[in-house]
Amino acid sequence: MGASPRILRAALLVAAAIALAAAAVQLRDKRETAEMTVENIQAELDALDPVSRAAVIARLSSDEVKKVRGQRQ
Repeated sequence: MGASPRILRAALLVAAAIALAAAAVQLRDKRETAEMTVENIQAELDALDPVSRAAVIARLSSDEVKKVRGQRQ
């Protein structure tokens, strides 16, 4: 019976390692997706003429300020 707690402990450690590995893979995938999205947005902004680009950036900035002010209240 002395081996039973060891086997249980080993099984739990293996399960934890598998869960951590799965979480790391998911995190890497999400990070890659976010990086690709940023690159796509940057490419879209770069394709705009300067006036349109400034207008888009101003609108995005304004929207974010409104969100922050809304969260404070």
